[in-house]
Amino acid sequence: MATEKLIHTATEARENAHAPYSNYKVGAAVETGDGQIFAGCNVESSSYGLTICAERAAICSAVSAGNRKFNAIAVVTKSGATPCGACRQFIWDVCGDVIVIIADTMGNIKEIKMTDLLPDAFDESQLK
Repeated sequence: MATEKLIHTATEARENAHAPYSNYKVGAAVETGDGQIFAGCNVESSSYGLTICAERAAICSAVSAGNRKFNAIAVVTKSGATPCGACRQFIWDVCGDVIVIIADTMGNIKEIKMTDLLPDAFDESQLK
């Protein structure tokens, strides 16, 4: 897993965030099973429910390029915030029990497994 490269890519993506309402920029980068890295940033809408989170933007970019296996995702925010509930579910559904790297703009880093962020996750097994 390329932790430093993931954080660097997420940090660069964060600079492209469109956050005129919250002023809270978020960048994310996801590493695919074969080591490719895809970035995303939050893009806010005046209709708040239509806002796209950085984590989902990065994952959708990777999936659009044909990827289905993932190693890790990095999220960079000013304060080191963890993914929101919707993103936790999305990461679980698409990436599985990956490592989530949380970083802030001061250089603090922590790694968390998805099972710790979303214990007893709802997934396809409950749909059968």
